[in-house]
Amino acid sequence: MHHTEDMPELHRASKAYDNKEFMHSPAARSLRILAEYLQPATQFRLERIYNTIIFFGSARVRSPQQLQYEIEALQLHIERSTGAEQERTIAKLEQLRRQAELCQYYEDAVGLARLLTSWSLTLPQEKRFYICTGGGPGIMEAGNKGAYLAGGKSIGLNISIPFEQIPNPYITPELNFEFHYFFMRKFWFAYLAKAMVIFPGGLGTLDELMEILTLVQTGKIRKQMPICIYGEAYWRKVINFDYMVDSGVIGPEDLSLFRYVNSPEEAFEYLRTALTEIHQLPSTVS
Repeated sequence: MHHTEDMPELHRASKAYDNKEFMHSPAARSLRILAEYLQPATQFRLERIYNTIIFFGSARVRSPQQLQYEIEALQLHIERSTGAEQERTIAKLEQLRRQAELCQYYEDAVGLARLLTSWSLTLPQEKRFYICTGGGPGIMEAGNKGAYLAGGKSIGLNISIPFEQIPNPYITPELNFEFHYFFMRKFWFAYLAKAMVIFPGGLGTLDELMEILTLVQTGKIRKQMPICIYGEAYWRKVINFDYMVDSGVIGPEDLSLFRYVNSPEEAFEYLRTALTEIHQLPSTVS
């Protein structure tokens, strides 16, 4: 057919998978969900990662150094401000100082991740355990940092949220993932996990703890999975499991789903012993 002035020129349509408008539309939601399953699955297989130890905890827990830096910056701002602005800054400073007791958890997360990674590196490749975090700041950063300091790889499963969560610099670059769907992110937390450590945190941390406990309690996670609740003093104030037993909403046996731990060494010895037994690992000398 010959082109004439009366006929508009027609260009090739883009292929469906190259059509950004379509791929980001409600009609392609199932494809986006599938992509968030297939891409990590492919990368984990390429990196030969089959076992993870997940670290959960607050993004707002600072390292002692970062906390001191922020306190000094606020103190300087107070000196230079007046009126309502100064009052707001003073209130923010007091709130920041109340978080000082949480700083130790950052250091402890670094220490535990370092111990676990150093031990894991002594195991055969297919048996190794990799620290897996939510990829952001705070306790997540601490977990990735500990693995980095031990010379091992670690995973960051980040999530796109309105208040931007930027990947921390200690994630192994080829194991840095970005999710849109919370449930796909949670799937990848749980699917490869062979153990969990839950550090002090807020709503997101509570959500992650309760979801994993529920999956284990109901048998949806069938594998044996040691769960450490780190920082007994903090967590007993936040969740009264004993009262839940007394009230009959959980059974006494549910208290055996987890163990309180209070130091990197205690957590490491428990996890190493449990994982060695569960997975029939070669014994190592500490």
